Amino acid sequence: MLDLRRFLAGLVMLGASASAAIAQPQSVRIGVIEPQTGPVAFDGTSVLRGARLAAEEINRAGGVLGRPLELVIADGACRPADSVAAAERLITSEKVAALMGAFCSGATQAVMPIAERNRIPLVTGVSSLPTLTEAGNRWFFRNAETDAVLAAAFARGLVEQTKAKTVAFLAVNDDWGRGTVGAFRGVFERLGVTISMAEFFDHSASDFYTPLTRIRSARPDLVVVVAETQAAATLVKQARELRLSSRIFGVGAWSTPTFLNLVGSAANGLLAGVAYTATAPGDLNAAFVQAYRAANNEDPGKYSASGYTTMHLIAQAIARAGSTDAVAIQTALEATDYTGPTGNLRFDGKHQVYGLQLYVVEIENGRPEVRGTARIERAD
Repeated sequence: MLDLRRFLAGLVMLGASASAAIAQPQSVRIGVIEPQTGPVAFDGTSVLRGARLAAEEINRAGGVLGRPLELVIADGACRPADSVAAAERLITSEKVAALMGAFCSGATQAVMPIAERNRIPLVTGVSSLPTLTEAGNRWFFRNAETDAVLAAAFARGLVEQTKAKTVAFLAVNDDWGRGTVGAFRGVFERLGVTISMAEFFDHSASDFYTPLTRIRSARPDLVVVVAETQAAATLVKQARELRLSSRIFGVGAWSTPTFLNLVGSAANGLLAGVAYTATAPGDLNAAFVQAYRAANNEDPGKYSASGYTTMHLIAQAIARAGSTDAVAIQTALEATDYTGPTGNLRFDGKHQVYGLQLYVVEIENGRPEVRGTARIERAD
């Protein structure tokens, strides 16, 4: 026999549950494609840590459009095919409002047509191949320095500081590595510096003794190394074992806590060109460093700073747009004017960031000390 009181109580509970579900605000979802496996997983993880810290700050302040900001994370592994598959899933199945990624320039380049075809904003905080912002893709934005900008900012100062007359290159064999070598080579040659050699290695390489021995025999004054954390750490330790006497200048994650912990005292004396260092001056950076330390028990590095600022850029654009409509977000991104730990960031007509601070650091006693600064100016 039906117990009327229980039946009615059940209806009340069901109604309360439905009301609670309706009352829960739907999250604003951002798709994040970063390498979590493979040879640059260290650096992809750093990007994610910075992005998560930004999302936590945003949500504590009330979220975006009065709704929680949710990161939907996919592993692109820095491979074009994996990154494209991740983008397709995030757009079609996860219904994200915007994309962030995909770290390596080749992977980001592969995702750009997907973003354009689906009319959804894609913002990278890392990919530095200059041609990415020359493609005329109105859905793509870059919150990072380009290889050409880095070379223009630092090559002359390097020659003056090290008195280098000969330079060798040792770089990862991808768009970023070859692009950086080409950009620095052009500036060095205009300054009358002789290029001794250029050696390239695969992402998965762990034995650098052969190219380092060839470089040691050539005895260049300066070696420019283009590598991410894992390869760079191994390469530097092997260079020290071989007693390479040339001065080393690194491009990539050369002042991050992970790199410094992996290399130890062998890092002392290295020079590096970076878009961020935890030792940079300013109250905004000090606050970011304090918050990042509290969350991760280490200082932030270049990639964690890029994840943090890129997520804030996207969230602010959605807030300005007043909706998750992709066209409105794209228009709002073009009006970006965000001041954070890496500078006062805005986008030019090609969607290349400007206002970003750049630093030359020297590692002393395991700490990156700032030796020079530059800033990306509007170029269009």
